[in-house]
Amino acid sequence: MAQRKRFLNSLNSAYAMTSLEVGTVGLPLGSQAIDFKLMGIDGKNYSLSSFDDKKALVVVFSCNHCPYVRDYEDRMVLLQHDYAPKGATLIAINSNDETNYPEDNFPNMVQRAKDKGFNFPYLRDETQDTAKKYGGICTPHVFAFDHKRVLQYKGRIDDNRNAAAVKTTDLKNALDSMLVGKTPPVQETRPFGCSIKWKQ
Repeated sequence: MAQRKRFLNSLNSAYAMTSLEVGTVGLPLGSQAIDFKLMGIDGKNYSLSSFDDKKALVVVFSCNHCPYVRDYEDRMVLLQHDYAPKGATLIAINSNDETNYPEDNFPNMVQRAKDKGFNFPYLRDETQDTAKKYGGICTPHVFAFDHKRVLQYKGRIDDNRNAAAVKTTDLKNALDSMLVGKTPPVQETRPFGCSIKWKQ
């Protein structure tokens, strides 16, 4: 019964993401990136200063078990592969409650990253403070900052969880603009996915 309730809650929250209005969630555009100190799956602690040499920083609130995230993992790996040489980096942050969602605990993060060949830092937000400060609401939820760590884009990675049906590559478009010092043509899109699993 509890397992069925968890599944229904995840499903409902995923559908709920589609009704959010643009501009209602997350850090306001133009905000400075908020610092953090989080452990990565490699055992190292990361903060904003860990990425001082990057021209763009993409923070993605993610997790292990969400079906939406799983549909995007390969695209996240490809984004890192394509944009790291251009001076950008993606970091994934897992803020989910591991008590009720043990799939999202640290050991499972390590295993998931290994299984999927993650080529970007995957960090654990145990206290959930980072997700709260950034205003992350779902997985995946993207916040992209320029070289001055000013928020230039937030929302979705692209417009369809089915990679074969994607028509608008929103995050790529934003990065292409940011890396040449321009404002993205679209700075905000509506995020969709499973809700972040907050501690009770």
